Amino acid sequence: MPKRKDKLTSNIGWSTPDQINVHGLDLPSEILGHVNLGDMAFMQVTGRRPDPAESVVFNAIAVTLVEHGITPSALVARMTYMGAPESLQAAVAAGLCGLGTVFVGSMEGASRMLYAALPQDQAGQGADLGAIADHVVSDHVAAGRIVPGLGHPVHKPVDPRTPRLFQIAAENGKSGDYVRLMQLIQEKAEAQSGRQLPINATGAIGAICCEFGFPQEIIRGFGVMARAIGLVGHILEETRDPMAYEIWQRTEEEILASSGPDRG
Repeated sequence: MPKRKDKLTSNIGWSTPDQINVHGLDLPSEILGHVNLGDMAFMQVTGRRPDPAESVVFNAIAVTLVEHGITPSALVARMTYMGAPESLQAAVAAGLCGLGTVFVGSMEGASRMLYAALPQDQAGQGADLGAIADHVVSDHVAAGRIVPGLGHPVHKPVDPRTPRLFQIAAENGKSGDYVRLMQLIQEKAEAQSGRQLPINATGAIGAICCEFGFPQEIIRGFGVMARAIGLVGHILEETRDPMAYEIWQRTEEEILASSGPDRG
């Protein structure tokens, strides 16, 4: 158990009857109309506003994660909304629960891998990135683990989001040892497996988040923030052009046709 605090405190925000202060800024006069949603998310995590270059890169990360079509998280949100249309927030929450080691949350896995291989105090100090990449890939292969941030079921040989993210990072001073190490890990993994293993968007984002120095424990949260916006859009579309009921019915019909009582 953590030691009991003398006083409960928070540096994020406070309010009085006539004031709302967030990270030292007056919400009505200094934030509203001056800070976009991505910058607000950055400030909520770091406690400060991003500089112009950081803003461009961080907003690109957030926008990348908002939408990727009829993914499992979108399907879950739509199906939950069909069963409980009175609770939009439950449908969004249901979709967010699936952001883990396979979908979206793999950005956390990529960042953990990179930080473990190249601690922050060693980045930019001339480390042998090729040797580190060899070790990372060999370690994952020996343990039978998938290298996080590599591979995609649809996008081959290149995830089209990745080169653009790396370009934006490079143009704004956020492309260093971690981005290069991720690229070398991909090269080594492809050479060892003989398969196409593109750096996917979450792998690219994991590397760029390491360039920012974000704590690995919070990196998945950026995907949660962004995907919540995307799921609200899916639920709105579900109200106008529903598919959840038909998915349910067609699944039942096809299961019955393939394994029902008339099947010998």
